[in-house]
Amino acid sequence: MGLRDWVSGQFIDIIEWTEPSQNEILAHRFTRHKNEIKNGAKLVVREGQAAGFVKEGQLADVKVPGMYTLDTKNMPILSTILGWKYGFESPFKCEVYFISTRQWTNQKWGTQNPIMYRDPEFGPVRLRAFGSYAFKVTDPGTFLKELVSTDPSFELYEISAQFRNVVVSRFIDALGASRIPMLDLAGNYEKVGKIALERIAPEMAKMGVSLTQFFVENISLPPEVEAALDKRSQMSVLGNLDQYTKFQTAEAIPTAAANPGGLAGMGASLGAGLAVGQQMGGAFAGAAGAPGVVTPANTAPPAGASAPPPLPTAVTFHAAINGAQAGPFDLAALAAHINSGTINRTSLVWRAGMAGWAAAETVPELASLFAAVPPPLPS
Repeated sequence: MGLRDWVSGQFIDIIEWTEPSQNEILAHRFTRHKNEIKNGAKLVVREGQAAGFVKEGQLADVKVPGMYTLDTKNMPILSTILGWKYGFESPFKCEVYFISTRQWTNQKWGTQNPIMYRDPEFGPVRLRAFGSYAFKVTDPGTFLKELVSTDPSFELYEISAQFRNVVVSRFIDALGASRIPMLDLAGNYEKVGKIALERIAPEMAKMGVSLTQFFVENISLPPEVEAALDKRSQMSVLGNLDQYTKFQTAEAIPTAAANPGGLAGMGASLGAGLAVGQQMGGAFAGAAGAPGVVTPANTAPPAGASAPPPLPTAVTFHAAINGAQAGPFDLAALAAHINSGTINRTSLVWRAGMAGWAAAETVPELASLFAAVPPPLPS
């Protein structure tokens, strides 16, 4: 082997790129002194990669995975640019870009602001949505020309914001086109995702990228709207509010009976509670046919109830204390005087409607107030 052959062998290049596992590099420019490549050099393109040759600012060729010998036989376009028509062995200047064609997964997307959505039941509502997607470079030449350009190390963060904007914008269009009621969206994430994928794909293809997966993880309402919806659900669960109010009052009677002083205002509270329950029950029954109002099952408006009954008036008594007339007192005040001993069982009392004064223990309305007061000792 002559000296010339030995020197020529030293210029045989091996052009390859081993992508660092921890980096998110989409495209890498092969570094070579003065970009000189020996004719006959070996090019190694691994799975998940593509190699693009750029000469004098022009994309000359793109290679898929495999091993190549750079000569006039397998580089026809580049040979034409370099003047290899008749062949020569001198080094040539050319930029080689390695492009990652593997799938990039778990890319997040989400709406920065609530989007307006017209719901057939609730009307205009604001929705938020987020999810993930996956993509890969399927047209290395277009990707190199449209995005990478002359960047020696094109990383994912440089394009992730643009991808996210495209995904969110087309997702909003897909959501509006689906016309799915808000309460039914949870069971149609896959359908909405497919519609969005069909709308996003053409936009990504212009950059040489394909969207391989698209997932909708959650579509939610603003907190204040969720709170209102929870209240509506709670009302639907309670059903007949009139019956619920009566049940709550009946549950409170044993507790009030255990406290004699609490019985004083129980009559007025009971009447007021029943009246409020009837008013609310009538209001919901009257709105049963209104749009956007859910009528509880097995609930019917009370027959002949066109207006609520009047609120009951408080009962007051006059009493003889220390030989003088005092009052009027309501039941709570009388209970306090009975507990302090100012009024006893034989004290005279009178209220409107009574024919005359009578002993307190003989008045039916006051009998319960003496339940905890012992009778006088026998003589």
